[in-house]
Amino acid sequence: MNRDNKAITALKFFLLIIGALIMIVPILWMISTSFKLPTELNIWPPPLMPKQFKLNNFYRVFEAAPFLRYFLNSLGMALCSTVSILFTSTLAGYIFAKFKFKGRDAIFALILGTAIIPIEIYMIPLYLQLQKLHLIDTFAGLVMPYLIMSFGIFFIRQSVIQQIPDEIIESARIEGASEWRIFIQIVSPLLGSTLAALGIFAFLEGWNAFVWPLIVANSKTLFTMELGLAMFQSAYTLDISLTSAGSLVSILPVLTVFIFLRKQILESLSITGLK
Repeated sequence: MNRDNKAITALKFFLLIIGALIMIVPILWMISTSFKLPTELNIWPPPLMPKQFKLNNFYRVFEAAPFLRYFLNSLGMALCSTVSILFTSTLAGYIFAKFKFKGRDAIFALILGTAIIPIEIYMIPLYLQLQKLHLIDTFAGLVMPYLIMSFGIFFIRQSVIQQIPDEIIESARIEGASEWRIFIQIVSPLLGSTLAALGIFAFLEGWNAFVWPLIVANSKTLFTMELGLAMFQSAYTLDISLTSAGSLVSILPVLTVFIFLRKQILESLSITGLK
């Protein structure tokens, strides 16, 4: 390797390190602040590490608001959303990839077009529909918009086309396997890493939901973690230590899921070309 190549490589590593620090420092600062006492927040310049690591802020988080209830609401919403999206996306993606029927491409293009429309665009019509169904301020109304993901259908369709040859499906049909058996026992197991990646996307979407729960949930018993964190901010003050402690509790489930599924996620991203 000549000097020019070494210099370019060193520059790439330097830029990657800078980018990593830009992403990691705010998280480290949040973790540090969550352990600080209120008196340490007013010190200038602010200390990077707390003088003593105290768990007082975490106790105060659960005393100031029913945070355990908010945590369970977010967890239930994220799990219901993930299970539904995995099933509907896998089924629809398989159908659009391996079945030929009239209007298939047009329907798929329509579904794909909805992926670029944010929920804020159709939020009011959806709210009015749920109001007629008496689902406002209910858990079902909270989860309803997060049961299907247009991107998930596209994601699974591309994975099915790339990873599952038509010969495997045709062989199973010749052996007498039903379409549901092919879907459950052949197609789904072959999409393990892809489903893991989609599960992360779906879980994050349900866990980080804020605007829709803010509109639908009128009672505090239906508040999610995101809404619970907003309670620590008033018109004139913001309790930074409590917000940091609550935020740390909020990201723990996501980090846990990623740690256990990181191998499948990275494999799926490399296979589908989304690196």
